[in-house]
Amino acid sequence: MTLPIVDFCGLKVARLIMGANPLAGFSHQNPQRDAEMLAYYTIDRIIETWERARAAGINTIVTNNETQHVHEALQRYLPGSGLQWIAQVRGLPTMEEGIDEAVRIGCKAIYIHGALVDDAYSRQDSDTIGSWCDYARSAGVAAGVAGHAPEAHLWVNSLNVADFHAVCFFNCGSLHAGRGEKFDLKNMFAAVEAVRRIPKPCIAYKIMGAGRIDARMAFEYAFDSIKPTDVVNVGMHRGDRDDMVEANVAMVGEILAGKG
Repeated sequence: MTLPIVDFCGLKVARLIMGANPLAGFSHQNPQRDAEMLAYYTIDRIIETWERARAAGINTIVTNNETQHVHEALQRYLPGSGLQWIAQVRGLPTMEEGIDEAVRIGCKAIYIHGALVDDAYSRQDSDTIGSWCDYARSAGVAAGVAGHAPEAHLWVNSLNVADFHAVCFFNCGSLHAGRGEKFDLKNMFAAVEAVRRIPKPCIAYKIMGAGRIDARMAFEYAFDSIKPTDVVNVGMHRGDRDDMVEANVAMVGEILAGKG
C-alpha cells in the first residue's frame, strides 16, 4: 500500500510518520508497560523496526535527542537509510547544542519539546521560542514546536516564529488541569480546531491517546479532521503485534485511498 506524500516544509513526507515513545519506554500508561517496552526495544530491534517501516512505505521518523539507546540506534542506522529524521529537541545540555548535534547526525527538521513550549507559553516568553527557532533555521533545518495545549500552539502561531507545529491530540502535559497523565476525549476537539486554524504544516500526535483508542477509529478521525497537507505521528510497539508497522501502513493507505 502506497502512502500519500505531502510537501512538509520543503520535505517530501509520507502522511504517516513513525514516532519513538515505545522505543524509549514512554508508554504514558504505567511503569510496568514502560519496562516492557524498554526490554523489547533493544538497539538491534529498533533498527529492524525502522527498516521494516522504510520497506512498508514510511519515509520519516521522529525521535528525541535524550534517550541514549535510541540515539545510538539512530546514529548507526540513519546514514544511507533513506529515512528522514525529524528531531524532537529538549535542549541538552543547551538548546543550541542539542540542535547542533541533531543537525550533525543528519536531521531534516527539529521541533522543540512540548514541555518547554508549554513553559514558555505560561511565562509568555516569546523571545526564547523565537531565538530557538531562528537558531535551527540558521543551522539549515526547518524549526517547529510541540505542545500539549492548543492555546500554546495558537500563541506561537500568533508570533509567526515556527515553520510547523506538532500538536498533541490530548492535553496530557504540564498545562493540563491537575497535571500528570490525563487523557480526556474532549481535548481532541480543541486540538483539531487549533490544527485547522494554524495555516502552517502540522504533525498530529497522540491520536490514539497512548493506546487508549482503537487504531482505525483514531486514524479515521485524525485524517478526517486535520488539513490535507498535515501528517500523523504514531508510536508503534511491535511487542504487542510483530507486524504492527505494516498493518498500520496498510490501514492508513486504505483510509486515505478512500478519501481520494
